[in-house]
Amino acid sequence: MAGVWAGRRRAMGLLALLLIALCAPGARGLYFHIGETEKRCFIEEIPDETMVIGNYRTQMWDKQKEIFLPSTPGLGMHVEVKDPEGKVVLSRQYGSEGRFTFTSHTPGDHQICLHSNSTRMALFAGGRLYREERFRLISESTNQRVLWWSIAQTAILILTGIWQMRHLKSFFEAKKLV
Repeated sequence: MAGVWAGRRRAMGLLALLLIALCAPGARGLYFHIGETEKRCFIEEIPDETMVIGNYRTQMWDKQKEIFLPSTPGLGMHVEVKDPEGKVVLSRQYGSEGRFTFTSHTPGDHQICLHSNSTRMALFAGGRLYREERFRLISESTNQRVLWWSIAQTAILILTGIWQMRHLKSFFEAKKLV
């Protein structure tokens, strides 16, 4: 989950963020929730040579206790910013809490995208499995089934070989060839 305060944003959400936004002249705040597998993008018109600073915090939601857990190590945020021409201005991985900064060099609509880098923390917080984890679990299950199937085939092959050898030995002894 992420909370973002960035210069030049529309205020929505919490009163605390609204108060922070009102204290800083010309700055506005934005508070939003984002799921672990979601990517949230904002388009904001930014003037030429404007420095944009974004503060964020990622937290896991515990469904059982219905509270946000403190920031967890390994959980972070990926931030990508594109200018009006589609060129990447910023693309970087950040920790669980911090600040990102970029300066616009061309005026116009900039696209700011945020998404969590977490794929494994959802299990600990009671969240949903991601596609990667689901695929890994299916692959491990299939691999285990193939292993047991090959062991069963090998055992059947060895038992069939032993039975054939005994049967042929008794056949040749009955015919008095051995």
